Amino acid sequence: QVQLIESGGGLVQAGGSLRLSCAASGRTFSTYAMGWFRQAPGKEREFVASIGWQGYSTSHADSVKGRFTISRDNAKNTGHLQMNNLRPEDTAVYYCAAKIGPFGVIDRAGQYDYWGKGTQVTVSS
Repeated sequence: QVQLIESGGGLVQAGGSLRLSCAASGRTFSTYAMGWFRQAPGKEREFVASIGWQGYSTSHADSVKGRFTISRDNAKNTGHLQMNNLRPEDTAVYYCAAKIGPFGVIDRAGQYDYWGKGTQVTVSS
């Protein structure tokens, strides 16, 4: 069993930055891949970024490339999503997810085993 708790969301003006964190517990953090997804009101949950179990491979959605960066600190059992140059269209609830096993990047929500409850990010224009 894995527990994931997101933090770092909030209200920010367009052009601003936020750093989301995902604290993991319940299983050795380095043994699973991680991902970030988001869901805006009335929209489907969409892929944002993913990082492999060792942290060597990453993938970012086209909509966030060059602005968002996923990372992980296996020693601290924590994953991060650094979000720069935020736009109003980035407004959503952001979720972190974990896929158990030595996997690389995964961009499909259905392949993840565990999810956090999400953190709200609101970007004002």
